[in-house]
Amino acid sequence: MAMYTSLTGLNAAQTDLSTTSNNIANVGTVGFKRSRAEFGDIISSSALQSAGRVAGSGTALKTIKQQFTQGAIQSSLNVMDLAMMGEGFFMVKSTSGTTDMQFTRNGSFSVNNERFVVDSGGQALQVYPVNDSGTVISTSINDTRALRLPLTSGQPRATTGINLSLNLPSDAEVIPSNPIYTPANPYAFDPSDPTTFNRSTSTTVYDSLGNPMAAEIYYVRTSSSNSLATTNDWNVHVVVDGTELTPSSGPSPMELSFDSAGQLLTPTTGVGFDPLAIPGGDPLLVSLDHGTSTTQYSDPFSIVSMTQDGYPSGRLDSVTVDNNGVVRASFTNGQTQALGKVAVATFANANGLKQTGDAHYTSTGISGEPILGEAGASGIGTIRSGALEMANVDITEELVNLITAQRNFQANAKAIETDSAMTTAIINIRS
Repeated sequence: MAMYTSLTGLNAAQTDLSTTSNNIANVGTVGFKRSRAEFGDIISSSALQSAGRVAGSGTALKTIKQQFTQGAIQSSLNVMDLAMMGEGFFMVKSTSGTTDMQFTRNGSFSVNNERFVVDSGGQALQVYPVNDSGTVISTSINDTRALRLPLTSGQPRATTGINLSLNLPSDAEVIPSNPIYTPANPYAFDPSDPTTFNRSTSTTVYDSLGNPMAAEIYYVRTSSSNSLATTNDWNVHVVVDGTELTPSSGPSPMELSFDSAGQLLTPTTGVGFDPLAIPGGDPLLVSLDHGTSTTQYSDPFSIVSMTQDGYPSGRLDSVTVDNNGVVRASFTNGQTQALGKVAVATFANANGLKQTGDAHYTSTGISGEPILGEAGASGIGTIRSGALEMANVDITEELVNLITAQRNFQANAKAIETDSAMTTAIINIRS
């Protein structure tokens, strides 16, 4: 009987050795969680047996339990390396959708030749759908999708508005009448003749095809406040790609009027211009808005701010992942796009997860169904980009466990040897 009891001890020590050896072997595995073998004693007794006369029958493996404590964080140079800081698992699935969802703390991701963000096994990182501001639309597991990086920012956007704030110098001279008179104008404006305007500035606008065009804005002072006039007036000429635009309403050319304190009186809103024909594209419809910050002070001519809302198509320039898991792409045209938010799952009983290798797991009836949530909310950890969570293996502790398991194995082997010697002695007595 003692031999069989010790045999269970040998098996237990062997399992303990294997578990500890596996921990040591994976000390450098990203996202690995150490295991601990747990055993229970075996009792063989009957209802008629006295409690004080029951001898144990050895030990048996109860479970090998994963220890889901936080591992050390190691920085990396790959922005798609992600470390989970706190509770939660990344979710991965094949890009074809033919495999079950898997869960991992191994955040070593890269971009494959189809621009999917994948782990070392080729399974794609799952994200929640988001709106333009990065707010999650749905956290349903059925709505998660593989994270895929775009090549471009999509369709170009034609410029529809130019917003401009500036200061026009109050000491600027009124442009005298040009010697060449016309019935419609007291002088002839010519963008190539600097004597026909006071100041100018320029920006780049875009047509519906994404083609850049120069937009030049010229300012011509036509009157100053005095005993005969109460306002300071300027004409504004807008020339796009060599063609002067005509205001769709109001005076032509466009006019700015300032009071004697240098504040803009009119126009109070943007002024639209007639469409400019674009070969092969949609007509350009643009407006110019000087806002409320445009002034006529004694300061020199200066641009306070100038923006326009058009842009060409752009190529992917960089990707970022914030602490809450929102993935954003930046493009060469200055635009950004929220691509999704990293999907995170927790479990009622993480120790019930089934290991599938490479620090990946699948859910079971013991673990319960995955509970999906967002990083940084509801007790779920945050995500650190450009970092990896290393194995939570303490090599010193594992070496101590290894020695202990080895001693246990030797002790049980010695018990078997002793039992064998006793049996041999009994046989020798009878002979």
